[in-house]
Amino acid sequence: MGRVHLEAVQRVESVEAAAIFGRNDDATARLAAAFSVPQATSDYRKLLHDQTIDAVDICTPNAQHFSMAKEALQAGKHVLCEKPLTTTVAEAEELVALAARSKLRNGVCHNLRYYPQVQQMRALREAGELGEILVVQGTYSQDWLLYDTDWNWRVDAKAAGASRAMADIGSHFFDMAEHVTGLRVSSLCADLQTFHKTRKQPKGSVETFANKMMSPEDYVETPVDTEDFGAVVFRMGDRTRGAMTASQVSAGRKNGLSIEIYGSKASVAWNQERPDELWVGHRDTGNSIFVKDPSLLTGKARGYADLPGGHSEGYDDTFKQVFRRFYASISATDSIEYPQFADGLRQMVILDSVLASSAARKWVEVPSPKK
Repeated sequence: MGRVHLEAVQRVESVEAAAIFGRNDDATARLAAAFSVPQATSDYRKLLHDQTIDAVDICTPNAQHFSMAKEALQAGKHVLCEKPLTTTVAEAEELVALAARSKLRNGVCHNLRYYPQVQQMRALREAGELGEILVVQGTYSQDWLLYDTDWNWRVDAKAAGASRAMADIGSHFFDMAEHVTGLRVSSLCADLQTFHKTRKQPKGSVETFANKMMSPEDYVETPVDTEDFGAVVFRMGDRTRGAMTASQVSAGRKNGLSIEIYGSKASVAWNQERPDELWVGHRDTGNSIFVKDPSLLTGKARGYADLPGGHSEGYDDTFKQVFRRFYASISATDSIEYPQFADGLRQMVILDSVLASSAARKWVEVPSPKK
């Protein structure tokens, strides 16, 4: 994710990458040199004391987010942080309060909101073209942890927190569902499953997904207590109902986020593996596949598409869209158009409810945001 963020930052107008922090001096220095970043260090506190640096971008393992974001805010830096924002609700609440007191810009990388067609779905809903939202359903399915020889730091609860599949990818689904519909999950019933109770952990560190190309030797058998799969049925207020799954053991699904929103007038469906296409469904007329073309998007969605029709915009472009808005907001007083720490807290509250429901095997209420 560090490389993804660095590439996105260098695509944003009037933003300069001033320094890179990494845990390995040699690797960090090589990355900095490759991207012509002037400073590389394995001591992030050194950067927090650098008065020439205005903002920090945190994409470390989850368990480090809270302390790093807190120290950065206390040092007067604007903060953009990968999701999940923290590993506990209490930590997220503290960061939200600290950010509010400091009046510093704060963002969370729920970047998948910013595919042009996702923004188109939201605009259609806002315009009333879908009618009342009745059903929200979908999945986020991957296969990169299908085998017990697959390993990543996210498997380790000490580094990633108590949840894996739901925190890592399920949070993207819920953020998108609430963003597009304008509704809030009010209660839910969840079932989590860990298929591999132990995994073969490589003796050396590996980057995400890289372990798929490794030979099955030199592993350490390691107990696992984070989930490979989660299923959630949920309510959004009195009438809207939903269902979703998050899986990291679904053979053949590389990054299969799909969401379907069914309204009383029309429906929409979108799949991240075919990001330029939006399915629009009707009861009494033919359905359609709408291919991304900025000239055909609604006014609100058009600002999230930089390329003309027929030119695909994908995963890396969503980071650019979030980063562009975050860094522009540092010197502007316009309305905020990116996920903030409060949005990260919201997903931690939903995740906490998912864990509580699965443990108790019952429906639970999802607390509303504090005023």
